[in-house]
Amino acid sequence: MTKPAPKEWILGISPYVPGKAAADDGRPLIKLSANENPLGTGQAARAALIAATADLATYPDPGAAKMREAIAAAHGLDPARVIYGTGSDELLHIAASAYAGPGDEILYVKYGFSVYDIAARRVGATPVIAPDTDYATDVDALLACVTDKTRVVFLANPNNPTGTMTPRQDIARLHAALRPDILFVLDQAYAEYLDADEDDGGIALAKSAPNVLVTRTFSKIHGLAAERIGWGYASAEIIDALHRIRAPFNVTTAGQAAAIAAIGDSGWVDASRTHNRQWREWLAGEIASLSNHGLRAVPSKANFLLILFEGKLTAEGAMKGLWDEGYATRWLPGQGLPNGLRITIGTAEQVRAVAAKLRAMAEGA
Repeated sequence: MTKPAPKEWILGISPYVPGKAAADDGRPLIKLSANENPLGTGQAARAALIAATADLATYPDPGAAKMREAIAAAHGLDPARVIYGTGSDELLHIAASAYAGPGDEILYVKYGFSVYDIAARRVGATPVIAPDTDYATDVDALLACVTDKTRVVFLANPNNPTGTMTPRQDIARLHAALRPDILFVLDQAYAEYLDADEDDGGIALAKSAPNVLVTRTFSKIHGLAAERIGWGYASAEIIDALHRIRAPFNVTTAGQAAAIAAIGDSGWVDASRTHNRQWREWLAGEIASLSNHGLRAVPSKANFLLILFEGKLTAEGAMKGLWDEGYATRWLPGQGLPNGLRITIGTAEQVRAVAAKLRAMAEGA
């Protein structure tokens, strides 16, 4: 050997591809490709972040104590069992690192979040993909894929990129059927978009079960994607293991302050949820009216729709047509969905413009 060589499993990783913000010719686009909050950031969080930037020379609180306490108070949790990360992505990665390695298997569903594959391969574990049922999680199919090598099961709920929701009784059934030595990671990045009666019971499970980790983020409904703040909850033993490999000082001072303010701004969360529900259902109705042209929206509980193109208009063609209108969406051939576009629910004006362009393209194809 004449130069350093990465581990073979690292070379098997396809790097994460972020949502586009520009067309291939460099034109900036309105970004409906990354599931950000189209209303922006609440004023309380914005003000807290700006105020906290006065001191840039001092490291942030390494224990994020006030932020953990605020999260715990909001959800009835033990602050000592709250962990925090650079987005929830960091927590997904360190969960894989702490509980799996070469010779182990990490299980997730077809059309699951692309980070799960990266997290598995990064530690040398074997990714195992369970089949779905019409783009939704199939609990029985997941359980059929469990082997004696399974160490971690990842499940996003609502799921990304499909937006589908696994109900509480199925989450409980899945957990009950998993061996106690398997870490069940329930990724709830979009949980705040759910109504109270749609809660999947993940937080309650994490309070009592020794093998459940729930992760959440401030990047979506709270509008703090630029600050990269995630959090999770699990047993004391799991949290201890994750802290051993968590990056130090991983949430900035300003980020911690903004998160605390965001937690207290229930009005902003309610307004964002209401807006999302209204325009998600409106766009889903518009897509349903184009079913005779081969368009179909997968039922979603998140802040986006996965639209399937099964007629003359292709997903790639629709993506490029929306570029011409000034909008970036997420085409997903790398995730086995060459016929799918994931479109974030934007402002009322943006959603109407996207729907009008899709109609014009579908009817003209």
